[in-house]
Amino acid sequence: MAADQHPEQLPRPDAVAQAHSQQLSGLIASQIDGAGGALRFSRYMELALYAPGLGYYSAGAAKFGDAGDFVTAPEISPLFARCVARNCAPVISSLAGPTEILELGAGSGVMAADLLLELDQFGALPARYLILEPSPDLRQRQRQTIAERVPALADRVRWLEQMPGGVRGVILANEVLDALPCERFQVSDNGIEYLGVARGDGCFVWQTLPADAALLDRQSLIATALGAEMAPGFRSEWHPALGAWVGAVADALDQGLLLLVDYGLPRRELYHMQRSDGTLLCHYRHRAHADPFFWPGLQDITAWVDFTAVAEAAQDHGLTLDGFVTQAAFLLGSGIDGMLSEPQRMSPRQRAEQARQVQWLTLPGEMGERFKVAGFSRGWDGQCPGLTGADLSGSL
Repeated sequence: MAADQHPEQLPRPDAVAQAHSQQLSGLIASQIDGAGGALRFSRYMELALYAPGLGYYSAGAAKFGDAGDFVTAPEISPLFARCVARNCAPVISSLAGPTEILELGAGSGVMAADLLLELDQFGALPARYLILEPSPDLRQRQRQTIAERVPALADRVRWLEQMPGGVRGVILANEVLDALPCERFQVSDNGIEYLGVARGDGCFVWQTLPADAALLDRQSLIATALGAEMAPGFRSEWHPALGAWVGAVADALDQGLLLLVDYGLPRRELYHMQRSDGTLLCHYRHRAHADPFFWPGLQDITAWVDFTAVAEAAQDHGLTLDGFVTQAAFLLGSGIDGMLSEPQRMSPRQRAEQARQVQWLTLPGEMGERFKVAGFSRGWDGQCPGLTGADLSGSL
């Protein structure tokens, strides 16, 4: 996976941020020592992102928007959330009794606010808008965003500490799956092996670890998808918790729609030789690079999603696959092009900026094809406009 910059070219954090990262690095180093000299990469990633009070998503530094490290689709343009709303509205409107939307990992709260505004326009507001967010810092930011942008609707929003059951309505997850801790592996002349994390000279370094049954099973699944074994020199990732996570979310949906948006591919495309170094990517101050050991706790770490595994887990838990499309197809099917032509009091400069945002969301070289949208349902046979065109379900 190509990265924009080498870590040596990235801005150096200030003294406070450095001290924060060094504290987290000390925790990781102690766990490496306690594990006998090396950790699985999934454990390193879990600590780097989620260690209480120290991990990237658990500490208080800005993450989203201009002041953070990356920008998500809802923050690029409110048209993204408006398109999502047009796929939620048919579900909310058709189900009898109180309904709800559950958003998993709500980021800055921008999508929640924009969704509620658009659903209010459609007369399709859910009785409750639930947010499951593990980060205390992000929960506070979400409350502030929603109170400022949709004060009249803020009383519908509730924050949860754990996954609920019996959801009737829509469950949403935008850019959540890619942040699940992943394993990294490689194929050598000796076979497949883990790439774990050890202590180097004042830094963390890669350390090979022997394969176990789980990695050998993954190797078999990939070989079946590819129709061939991975060649020596191949490196990549897999998310060991992905199936259980999707299963838990599927079990929470009693009736309605599950909509997952993330960057990823079907299994046989994800592990194609053209991605022979994997998809591991880090985001730091709007620069992308491939070093997960760069100032731990100060950057995001992600890997592309195996959407074949997502579909398998969802269907194993009783959900129906309604569609699998690129983000561009989803947005165009939801009418984003028509939104651009709506009469608005916008200056020519504002219109040009809006058009640029839509290009960012839809062009193949930007987010349009790298991001995919998968829709699943239970007990609902309606149609989502964003999932009706250019369906790629057969590739799963």
